[in-house]
Amino acid sequence: MNTATLALEDGAILHGDGFGAQTSAVFELVFNTSMTGYQEILSDPSYRGQGVLFTASHIGNVGINLEDDESTRPQASAALVREVSPVISNWRSQTSLQDWLSQAGVPGISGIDTRYLTRKLRDQGVMKAALSTDGASAGTLLEMARAWPGLDGRDMVAEATCPEPWHWSGDPGSAWVEPQPFTVNEPPARIVLYDFGAKRNIIRHLAAFGYQVTVVPAYTPCAEVMRLNPAGILLSNGPGDPAGLPGIVDIVRDLLQTGIPVFGICLGHQLIGRALGGSTMKLKFGHHSGNHPVQDLRTRKVQVTAQNHNYAVAIESLDPEQVELTHISLNDRTVEGLRHKRLPVFSVQYHPEAAPGPHDAHSLFNEFHQLICAQRSR
Repeated sequence: MNTATLALEDGAILHGDGFGAQTSAVFELVFNTSMTGYQEILSDPSYRGQGVLFTASHIGNVGINLEDDESTRPQASAALVREVSPVISNWRSQTSLQDWLSQAGVPGISGIDTRYLTRKLRDQGVMKAALSTDGASAGTLLEMARAWPGLDGRDMVAEATCPEPWHWSGDPGSAWVEPQPFTVNEPPARIVLYDFGAKRNIIRHLAAFGYQVTVVPAYTPCAEVMRLNPAGILLSNGPGDPAGLPGIVDIVRDLLQTGIPVFGICLGHQLIGRALGGSTMKLKFGHHSGNHPVQDLRTRKVQVTAQNHNYAVAIESLDPEQVELTHISLNDRTVEGLRHKRLPVFSVQYHPEAAPGPHDAHSLFNEFHQLICAQRSR
């Protein structure tokens, strides 16, 4: 391993061992408290523009395999760990974390005090940072971090979305998701998934119900989607600030008026909130983990959920005559779920597809399925 240097915008400088690609990167630094699932985390497109600081002390011990990728490549800008494992011990492994990141041009740093960094971010909030594994000086990195414009107000979805529509023909989810009875119609109905940076496990969950899934680019007009005759529309997760996506908000506003069931996840949830006239806000250090408790206000039951977002919908900005708050975070009381009182529209801030994370919220896909069945039976 070569020497690596990390600079935070507040002037903090850390030195450690470099792994992955030999390069420099500038990013928004966030911490993730999941104990497992580093491959799914690093390949989640929602992390574009961010460096992931892992609080789990040992990363890399089970290697990397193609089955567990949530997209086509590592998406995070950097990986920061206490210790990267020199040994891979898993029968499914096809390559090492080191080689996987190196091939994708993503740098990593190990041998640093991740507890110190986590506490700094918790107390001071998300920070801009720069990392070098190729010999850049601390002064140069500090200048890079401070000069970088950050993610607020930027369109990061344009970097993460697919270039053209495509149809899912992969595993229908049998290795990850329990198959579901399909009762809508024959041949199977179509779901259109707007790709704002979609994770593959979302598609697997839809395919487990027997749906044909067509994935479309983020800026696909509503009229073009309607020509596909969808039974339902899913608005996916994705990176960055929803306030930087006014064009997509306009599209979502049109989709909500079609009468077709719409389900939003993470960024999709935030876009629905803005399309309904609400606003979004940036959280101090975001929610990035597989252990966030969320309460369903309708049943009072609690789910332990997977989360990955830096922004949240401001509930006070929405019309209570039109929108019902359905879920809240038990950590900070922020909005975790919404439902429109008249339209077949609902959304959640967390990740019911998990990957990684607990499976408590898998039933939300069944809720979407039942909404589609009810709408088509009218």
